[in-house]
Amino acid sequence: MKCFVTGAAGFIGSNLADRLLALGHEVVAYDNLSTGFEKNLDPARGNPGFKLTRGDVLQPEALEKAMAGCDIVFHLAANADVRFGTQHPMRDLEQNTIATANVLEAARKNRIGKFVFSSTGSVYGEATVIPTPEDHPFPVQTSLYAASKLAGEAQIQAYCEGFGMRGYIFRFVSIVGERYSHGHVFDFHKKLLRDPSRMEVLGNGTQRKSYLYIGDCISAILLALDKAPGKVNIYNLGADEYCTVRQSIGWICDRLGVQPT
Repeated sequence: MKCFVTGAAGFIGSNLADRLLALGHEVVAYDNLSTGFEKNLDPARGNPGFKLTRGDVLQPEALEKAMAGCDIVFHLAANADVRFGTQHPMRDLEQNTIATANVLEAARKNRIGKFVFSSTGSVYGEATVIPTPEDHPFPVQTSLYAASKLAGEAQIQAYCEGFGMRGYIFRFVSIVGERYSHGHVFDFHKKLLRDPSRMEVLGNGTQRKSYLYIGDCISAILLALDKAPGKVNIYNLGADEYCTVRQSIGWICDRLGVQPT
């Protein structure tokens, strides 16, 4: 199978590329390297089935050309900067919603039948049921990021209905593991490196969050690709364990050998 992976130099994309190659598949990595790291692809470079194309998902013609001959699309490229969405209101629309439309259209023109999309558990907003089932009602959206991802999901569903494609939509919780490079755990780590004696957090530190290891995340994606029978397949990917903010900071402190106040 020849796999087209957008955002392949990112945290999830590079780990996915490694796994696909290890399973004997070919990988065409597509990334503009604006937020991903080329070094993340170093393990893949020695594999003859790997190819890196530097390109932008906002360039439809280049995208379509690079995708030619592929059998499946893994669309992971996105703006993942949730916190500052209101400071750049067009960024999520352009890099998430419009970009997804471009990738879908390139897949359609290349007659690619399978489309895998990285969405987010944030589409549930402040969910009233935890763990949250896939058929949970959507509340008012609480971030431009989540709204842009939900719009991408709708586009995929419409393409699957209109053009006979098969879609696989995965709503992630916080993913952690090798090559993890952004998010609140990463921010905690950087703050403690700057000043090991002090850590300021919002709230009382008892807020809970669920994490999923990157290897388990990719295993779940590949399992769904193998087993899910539907035209549009939607899965929440997470774990039933939770970690409080205090626990997260405590774990980082143990790793760094510090004790903040």
